[in-house]
Amino acid sequence: MDRPRPITRRKFIGGVVASTAGTVAAKNLLAGETTPLLTDDTNPLLTREAKGLSLTPTATDLVRLGQTSVKISRLGFGTGSRGGKVQRELGQKDFTRLLRYAIDRGITFIDTADNYSTAHEMIRPAIKDIARERIQIQCKIPHGKYDDPLKEIDRFRKEVGTDYFDSMLIHCVKTADWLQEQQRLMDLLLTAKDRGIVRAVGVSMHGLIPLRATAKTSWGDVRQVRINHNGTSMDNLKGTTKEPGDVDEVVGHVKKMHTAGKGIIAMKVIGNGNFTDLSTRRASIDFVMAMDSVDAAVIGFKSTGEIDEAIANINAALTQRKQLT
Repeated sequence: MDRPRPITRRKFIGGVVASTAGTVAAKNLLAGETTPLLTDDTNPLLTREAKGLSLTPTATDLVRLGQTSVKISRLGFGTGSRGGKVQRELGQKDFTRLLRYAIDRGITFIDTADNYSTAHEMIRPAIKDIARERIQIQCKIPHGKYDDPLKEIDRFRKEVGTDYFDSMLIHCVKTADWLQEQQRLMDLLLTAKDRGIVRAVGVSMHGLIPLRATAKTSWGDVRQVRINHNGTSMDNLKGTTKEPGDVDEVVGHVKKMHTAGKGIIAMKVIGNGNFTDLSTRRASIDFVMAMDSVDAAVIGFKSTGEIDEAIANINAALTQRKQLT
């Protein structure tokens, strides 16, 4: 009689998959449909190891934000293109369809802000029947606008239809002394974190001067930074998007902040929508995904084709990055 061969961990997992495929089913995140949980290789709920795939990173991996316990999909769905105008003009029906398509593809991180007009109210019906633990939502609060920021965060939660936000950022700081100017707001965001209505706090910056100041502080968990390969709509000393940003300096600050344990989310990866040719979009994504100091990236979408392209481009960039390491 032949001696039994030892069972490897991968074979064991494969056996579990095979034995349970006929009985285990999961609710579709979007419409209550049931699909086999352990047989669909496109199911974002499965780990790549359980699918028998390689451990090459992908656009839809859940990645940890810095030293927090928050995990978000590496590619996020932005709702603020041109101040939210692009997504708003889709109308509720098409916006819902688009966001749900993104979530079905594994993009579970949603980025929004109080400044994006009706974005909150559009997100609410789009995620109404999705289990909250399956998605991650980041919101941003304007600085210097509200007397009672905690009251406004409660309003944000009602508008979006969520008990909590995975991260809450101070939106679009532009001055060197924003840390002193916004000390009260910073303290109140920490209070919101203590209360469990936000899980992580941080800041988004527009300009090289506020970025320099942010790189020196230990406050907060998350930094959302404008990053692409050629400086389009990126940070410079003039604080204007009409001139290219200083890519080298921005990258240096990003590395410093990430080394300090801050979660880094890239924005303006498609040059604020100005990268209209495929080769430029690919070059930018290749550049950003090659940075091991970037945890995730947010892109504003207006079509399913843009979602498919971004996932494909990020997957290709991450594969190349792994091959070079």
